[in-house]
Amino acid sequence: MLAMQAVAKLEAYWFSLRAADGAIPGQHLLAAVNEAPAPVEPKQPDQPRLSFRDAAAIYLRLKGNGRGKTFAAGAMRAVDYVEAAIGKKALVDLHRKDAGKFRDFLVAKGLAASSVVRVLTTVKAILNFAIQEEGLEMSNPFSGVFVDRSQPSKQRVPVPAAKLAQVRRQCRYQDDDLRWIVAAVADTGCRLSEIVGLHREDVVVDAEHPYLIIRPHPWRRLKTTASERKVPLIGSALWSMHRCLERQQGPFLFPRYTNANQTNGNSASASLSKWLKGVVGEEFTVHSFRHSLRDRLRAVECPVDIADQIGGWARSGIGEGYGQGYDLAVLAKWMQAIDQQR
Repeated sequence: MLAMQAVAKLEAYWFSLRAADGAIPGQHLLAAVNEAPAPVEPKQPDQPRLSFRDAAAIYLRLKGNGRGKTFAAGAMRAVDYVEAAIGKKALVDLHRKDAGKFRDFLVAKGLAASSVVRVLTTVKAILNFAIQEEGLEMSNPFSGVFVDRSQPSKQRVPVPAAKLAQVRRQCRYQDDDLRWIVAAVADTGCRLSEIVGLHREDVVVDAEHPYLIIRPHPWRRLKTTASERKVPLIGSALWSMHRCLERQQGPFLFPRYTNANQTNGNSASASLSKWLKGVVGEEFTVHSFRHSLRDRLRAVECPVDIADQIGGWARSGIGEGYGQGYDLAVLAKWMQAIDQQR
C-alpha cells in the first residue's frame, strides 16, 4: 500500500515537471494523427517538342487531301517565312513577341497588308490544328496579331476598252491555245483556273444562249460556293470555245495545263501574264480582265445582283441566298449589252 502511494506521488511529480515545459503527455501521438500528409505535386507529362514544320506536316497530312498544290504551297511558304523570321523554335516555346516579330518580318518583305493577313491566317490555322491534335497545353500566340491596314493596297487596273480590242485582235491573229485562254477570260471575266480547267462537257455552244458551266472538278476546285454558275458566251469568248472544241480531241480544252489529276493555273498565269504585258503594258495581268468585266457591266447599268451572279462574286444580303438566281436568258441579255458596247 505504501509502495503504491509512493508510485502515485512520483507520477504526479513527473507530470508536474512535464506540464511546466508546456508538453502534453501523448502529444507526439496526437500530432501524428492530426497532421495532414504533405501534398504530392502530380508529375506533368512532357510536352511534345514539335517545330512549326512538324505542325505543317501534320496539317497537310490530315487536311490536305484533295486540296491541290496551291493549298500545300501556301502552308509550306508559311513554314519558310516562320523559320526565316524566328528560327526553328518548338511550338511550346513560342511567345507573343515571336508573333510580333513575324508580322514585322512580313511587312519588311514588302507584302501588302492583305497578304500579311493571309499568311498569318495560314500560320494560325496550322498552329490551332497542331495544338488540338497533339494536345498541347498552350494558347496560340499568333491569334489577334495587329496588322496595320491603313496603307492602301495596290489595286489591279482594269483593261480599258481600246486595249481590250487590241487583245482580241492579237488573239485571233495568233490563234493558238494560249490565246484561246486569254480570249475566253477577256469576254467572260472568269478566273483563269476556271477557264484552264474546263472539260468539253462544260461548254454549251449549240443553245439559244451559248454558255459555260463553271463547276468543281476533281482536277480543279472552285474558290467559293458562289463561283459555281453558268456564264453566257459572247464575242471573243464564244470564238475561243468554238476553236477549242474544233481543235482539241481529248476531254480537256487545255491539256497543256490540265489533266485528270490537276489544273496548273500558276503555270498558265506566268506564261499568259508575260505575253499580255508585251501586248497591253506592264500594269496589266490576266486577272485585270475580271475587273474590266465588272466595269463593263456597270457601264450598261447592270443590276449588282446580276453582275455578282455572272462573275461568281459572293452576294451580299440575306435575301440573295434565297431562290436559284437569275435565268440564263436574263444573264445573256446583260452580257450581250456589254458586247454591243465594244
